[in-house]
Amino acid sequence: MKYGGNGMGADPDALDPVIDELAGLQRAGQAVVLVHGGGPDIDRALLRQGVQTSRIAGLRVTDAETLEVTEAVLCATLNKRLVRALTRSGSRVAGVSGQDGGTLVATKTQASDGSDLGFVGTVIETDPALLFALLHAGFLPVVAPLALSNGASHAYNVNADAAAAAIADALDASALVMLTGVPRVLRDPSDPLSSIHRLSLHDAIAFVDGPACRDGMRPKLNAAITYVSARSGSAYICATKPGAIAAALDGDATIVANAS
Repeated sequence: MKYGGNGMGADPDALDPVIDELAGLQRAGQAVVLVHGGGPDIDRALLRQGVQTSRIAGLRVTDAETLEVTEAVLCATLNKRLVRALTRSGSRVAGVSGQDGGTLVATKTQASDGSDLGFVGTVIETDPALLFALLHAGFLPVVAPLALSNGASHAYNVNADAAAAAIADALDASALVMLTGVPRVLRDPSDPLSSIHRLSLHDAIAFVDGPACRDGMRPKLNAAITYVSARSGSAYICATKPGAIAAALDGDATIVANAS
């Protein structure tokens, strides 16, 4: 599961519907890994500290100062907020970063227009050993999307959708569910009635490079493409709401699958 920062909102109590569903899945015997984002919280933290921020193609430009704030928000504030909420719901939880156990290793990302994104990384290696160990011990891992650089000299800020896709692939997960702030992918971003129910892998690849796939939706669809290209499972992009995961798996989502 990928839980987007835009889906969480600023109110910790708004986490409860998704948290309760995740906890219920674990109690039912499902092996669940949660990868979380945190863009809005990072934006607020940067604003409080007077740090300017910008995005290119949905990816945050991350200089050294921005990386420090990002790591603090993702690994401390948000990760532990989710750990507390899931623990209250009766789950056994372990909050980790993609850096722990070398789970995610990344190399520097180059923007499509050649711009320097700073400490933004593209995952090149995924080691699921730590996550498997936690799952086998009965824990629900909650993963902050930061990766080690090659040689572990510093961290990279990794897009949470991309991190979730890499982890889902490495774990051979049966599904990748991305919870976000919008119900589905839209053919026309200005028309909420233009939602897309299903995309074949071929159609998703064509759509992601088109003008209608903008900003934060592009990394989500790219993550879905990455996962579906490597696995027989399907990827689901859906709105955060009570019962969202079950509803998505029942079809209330944009579904990306190998077959149309």
